[in-house]
Amino acid sequence: MAEHGGKLYRRIVQSIVADIAAGVYPVGARLPAERDLTERFGVSRPTIREAMIALEMQGLVEARKGSGVFVLAAATPHVEQELDIGAFEITEARRLLEGEVAAVAATEIDAEQLAELRGLLGDMARDEVAEDADRRFHIAIAEATGNAVIISAVTDFWDMRFRSPLAREVLLKAGSLGTESRLAEHGRILAALEARSPIDARNAMRDHLSRVIDYLLDVTETEAVERARKETDQRRRALARRTV
Repeated sequence: MAEHGGKLYRRIVQSIVADIAAGVYPVGARLPAERDLTERFGVSRPTIREAMIALEMQGLVEARKGSGVFVLAAATPHVEQELDIGAFEITEARRLLEGEVAAVAATEIDAEQLAELRGLLGDMARDEVAEDADRRFHIAIAEATGNAVIISAVTDFWDMRFRSPLAREVLLKAGSLGTESRLAEHGRILAALEARSPIDARNAMRDHLSRVIDYLLDVTETEAVERARKETDQRRRALARRTV
């Protein structure tokens, strides 16, 4: 089944909330594995991960190291807070749009705009301005197309990342890609634009945003593992105090 419709994670959240309310997954029960959920709903791993994060934000489930995702609290079929669009959904949309934007920019970009991108790439090496330089780099590529609608769309995608509570939750946990990865991936995009190669520019941009998705998947797994480790350490300390 192909993914379709708006805010895919919400459809999964609503279905699982209904199952919890109906007693299919009582408090303490383990939810099906991520692979099983992707097959059940016909969606990708990022969409399932988005839904699990949304359920965690509502206090309904928690991820436990090496065990899976467990139900923490009962729910009613109508329990759901508006979380808006998630980081995975935004990044997947960016991958589709910005790949084509880079391809168009490769045929239109001028020497002055290339010089601006080189400067922004240098700024990405400085931690205090790296995030802003990253944002301006992508918008500058959109500006090279000369299309006001494209420029507005790319700008809105960037701003949406921190307007949406669900996206902000993931991105704040993730921090940012390492400086080395950031520079290497953006350097490949710039090289393709300098070579005036639409195919290479498209591929470099898509590869970069695919890497962002993989990074977010890894971070959300790592964050859950780290939380479980801290909880285990707390239980051990509490047990040690009781046995003293």
